[in-house]
Amino acid sequence: MAGPARRSFYIPSRFLFTRRVSTSCSGVEAFDPPPLVHSRRVVVTVMFSGLGMVTPLGCGVDTTWKRLIQGDCGIRALSPEDLGMNNFDREAQLHAYEQLTSKVAAIVPSGTNPGDFNVDLWLNSKEHRSIARFIGYALCAADEALKDAKWIPTDQEQKEKTGVSIGGGTGSISDILDAARMICEKRIRRLSPFFIPRILINMASGHVSMKYGFQGPNHAAVTACATGAHSIGDAARMIQFGDSDVMVAGGTESSIDALSIAGFCRSRALTTKYNSAPQEASRPFDCSRDGFVIGEGSGVLVLEELEHARKRGAKIYAEFRGYGMSGDAYHITQPHLDGRGAILAMTRALRQSGLHPEQVDYVNAHATSTPLGDAVEANAIKSLFSNHATSGALALSSTKGAVGHLLGAAGAVEAIFTILAIHRGVAPLTLNLTKPDPLFTDGLMPLKASKEMPIRAALSNSFGFGGTNASLLFTSAP
Repeated sequence: MAGPARRSFYIPSRFLFTRRVSTSCSGVEAFDPPPLVHSRRVVVTVMFSGLGMVTPLGCGVDTTWKRLIQGDCGIRALSPEDLGMNNFDREAQLHAYEQLTSKVAAIVPSGTNPGDFNVDLWLNSKEHRSIARFIGYALCAADEALKDAKWIPTDQEQKEKTGVSIGGGTGSISDILDAARMICEKRIRRLSPFFIPRILINMASGHVSMKYGFQGPNHAAVTACATGAHSIGDAARMIQFGDSDVMVAGGTESSIDALSIAGFCRSRALTTKYNSAPQEASRPFDCSRDGFVIGEGSGVLVLEELEHARKRGAKIYAEFRGYGMSGDAYHITQPHLDGRGAILAMTRALRQSGLHPEQVDYVNAHATSTPLGDAVEANAIKSLFSNHATSGALALSSTKGAVGHLLGAAGAVEAIFTILAIHRGVAPLTLNLTKPDPLFTDGLMPLKASKEMPIRAALSNSFGFGGTNASLLFTSAP
């Protein structure tokens, strides 16, 4: 697919800290205009994969993708042992568990078998005392992405031109819970000196940067459930504007703990109808949806400037073409009924990409399985894509039926699903879609089964509390 003409940007002086002084007033020579900034093309590069994933479907891109496409589900029943209350007595653990109205979760499988997250490798060594689980997930996913992209530079200049942009939604709430317990029990001197480094969200990006010696931008977005998408979009812009040649970008989350789940339960955001049938609990766009399933994991990808990738002979997976952002400016948790925020984000991603709506083949929806959110997004997609959507030419699905809602990691994991859909020519299904919402017609219907099809351009949506929205647009390799 042909790319748009390369663009140059002039930064108006009103956005700078310097100001131009008229020589006619003071006799002081004015500054020259700032240099033009050339927008560079950004691709997702691979020698084999260039992507890294830790999800409830398993650890690793191939494991997760295979299980997703064949319709497997990574959601299971929650147990008291899952709540991260090991330092509390058994009575407190059981009481907390009994009080939870939602007792299902999308949990990363841990162990030493293929496809498991190896806790001993990533979390339990003495060197890892400052690493909480959400950081460990990011390190694991980044390690896979970098090895598969064959990009672990030793040259100083290459390290300086490689950055990291990995965000998270909540950090390590379980560590905060344990620290609060120590204060209540008057044992503050027992608090770990690593408490602060374990809970800071930017430490996921920091640890990846330190492990590989990357000295480019070190960035961490925190925008609730849009975090992963914003982290990738921000990283792409850093490459476009010359701050780096390569960016390791994505999102991470470890939110399976008593306090996080209790908080979402109290906000009535989580599903409660399917505690006895966990694998049926996350059902985006279905009439029986009643809330999302809380999940955890990480998605990381390697973004690279096009010419830099070509010079080193990298196989190009897909091209990053558009990044749209918007704010609902309406409500802390609910989208506006007309979907204006979603429409703005998608429209801006399309405008930046240079594509028309009818050139998009697939949309990976944010749809979390909430009654209001799914409907608003579906109507926004119908409004923007119009006849292209209702004609049946636009494939649509939400992968949260299989992996739940990974909060700060969701946007990154779903961006990877979108890229894989382009690269492998398969649009993934929407799990548990048995009775679609009546707003859908035969022309626009979320996929009930994975569909082999040519996908040249695809959009991935992510929306978060506070009314923050992001849309990423990818196309097939240039």
